[in-house]
Amino acid sequence: MDLTAHEIEFRRQRLAHLETLKAAGHRPYGRAFERTGSLAELRAGFAEGRPVRAAGRVTAVREMGKSTFAHLQDGTDKFQIYVQKNALGDDSFAAFKAVDLGDFLGVEGELFTTRTGEPSIKVQRWELLAKALHPLPEKWHGLQDTEVRYRQRYLDLIANPDVRRVFDARSRLLSFLRRELEARGYFEVETPVLQALAGGAIAAPFRTHYNALGQEMFLRIAPELYLKRLLVGGYDKVFELGKNFRNEGLDRSHNPEFTALEIYEAFGDMRTMRKLVEELVSGAAQAVCGTMRVGKEGQEPVDLTPPWRVATYHDLVREHAGADWFERSVDAMREWARAQELDIPDGMTGAQITHEVYDKLIEKTLWQPTFVTRLPAELVPLAKRCEDDPSLVDVFELVVRGRELAPGYTELNDPLDQRARLEEQAAGDASKLDEDFLRALEHGMPPAGGMGIGIDRLVMVLTGEESVRDVMLFPQMKNREPLPAEPPAE
Repeated sequence: MDLTAHEIEFRRQRLAHLETLKAAGHRPYGRAFERTGSLAELRAGFAEGRPVRAAGRVTAVREMGKSTFAHLQDGTDKFQIYVQKNALGDDSFAAFKAVDLGDFLGVEGELFTTRTGEPSIKVQRWELLAKALHPLPEKWHGLQDTEVRYRQRYLDLIANPDVRRVFDARSRLLSFLRRELEARGYFEVETPVLQALAGGAIAAPFRTHYNALGQEMFLRIAPELYLKRLLVGGYDKVFELGKNFRNEGLDRSHNPEFTALEIYEAFGDMRTMRKLVEELVSGAAQAVCGTMRVGKEGQEPVDLTPPWRVATYHDLVREHAGADWFERSVDAMREWARAQELDIPDGMTGAQITHEVYDKLIEKTLWQPTFVTRLPAELVPLAKRCEDDPSLVDVFELVVRGRELAPGYTELNDPLDQRARLEEQAAGDASKLDEDFLRALEHGMPPAGGMGIGIDRLVMVLTGEESVRDVMLFPQMKNREPLPAEPPAE
């Protein structure tokens, strides 16, 4: 445990208080404490003189000679307690002076109202439930160090009440999505997180070794291929809400471990999914935020009121790079893109340059919800081609606040086309082909629509947070360097 000299001194003081409390007969780490209710429930059911039992963390103490006012806080509210020498007796009142900010207490007493009108508990007995050996962050005035906030989220939750708002919203969102999908007849399933082949998306996987089987395994990058097997097996509407893992970069919108909702519906298509995501996300905004216009104060609000804009990939590129973009030579494309300060190696094809233009210059301009449709087939190997142009696929990418939120496909169910496209993607490496998935397709998969929704990014949209780390309780962080050893005392 790496502590600064300041932290070591605080800890020594609190250990001394712990010994004082033990000597006074208080166990420093108590057992279960039966409560009359949460602090919010006590406030809601307040009645003068009502006997109550309450518990919480001490967040403020104000000593006044033979009496002390303090605040307890639990996960619902904070409530004032009044500790008086005459009510407790000399020994219990003296022991209370060794209670520190951050300690957990259980109290018995009765409700009353102070002269200033504050609902309070007049304490008749108290017990120590847990001794805090470190002080609350910055004496309860807030925790500002971003690194500490992410590494020690428990301190962030204590010190910054607004943080709790974000994670409460996340919890309500997950509950809403499950309820809504179940009400629509979708069946929640679980598919393997450890997979023999990393499939379902183009991404670098995390590798591990399965000792019992003596083989290399992968953490899944997507559940898609297993969910499609269930369509083959006769499930018509399925979804999975869980973790995916991609061994790639960390930035404000990417974390290698992330939460996704993936949905498939037999006999549907991309348009089925487009209608569904519009209704799910707008419904979530109303359920979680109480409004369709979401975001933080000072930001341009995102208006999630349907219907949302629909624009083709090619039209967006033409709007930004010129109406004749797709008639230009590769050299002309490269020259224009480099003039926009994009990194364009000499070997890039026209399609690759185009996607770099879209990815780096266009997507970030799409703040309000936009369905980007008809993408080049080489970008999406698991989607069905457009009937009027086989170089394109019948898909959408839902972009909100300049980031992709949800891709949706008319799923490819032709096993021969699917094999050819996966072979092209594998570049001749047969070990990368999921032969069992291809065999499943050859047994017949119904036409279907499929979609994935990035839950972390959806929480960012609803709460207005700018970084994915602010919507994940425990984001990935590089190991911190240990503090230098203290110099020996002279």
